[in-house]
Amino acid sequence: MTKYETMIILNIDMGEEDRKNLIQSLSNVLKTNGADKIEVNEWGKREFAYEIEKQNYGYYYVVNFEADNVNINKEFARICGINQNVVRQMTIAL
Repeated sequence: MTKYETMIILNIDMGEEDRKNLIQSLSNVLKTNGADKIEVNEWGKREFAYEIEKQNYGYYYVVNFEADNVNINKEFARICGINQNVVRQMTIAL
């Protein structure tokens, strides 16, 4: 199994309950595509180095997981791209 780390930046205007629901649904996307040992770390509100989509702040999460399916990252990136509350996401293999 390959270990992955994903950084997700959410829109700062979201409420706390909405953020938790979105992170839970994104974790479910990973689970349904075969991810294992999913660990979510909340980093909180942070300032951007530069303005992104007319915003200077975002809400950061780091998700660590293991998976055999290489295509899991493509599906996860597709789902994040569809959601307007996901400002950025990036996945790397550790």
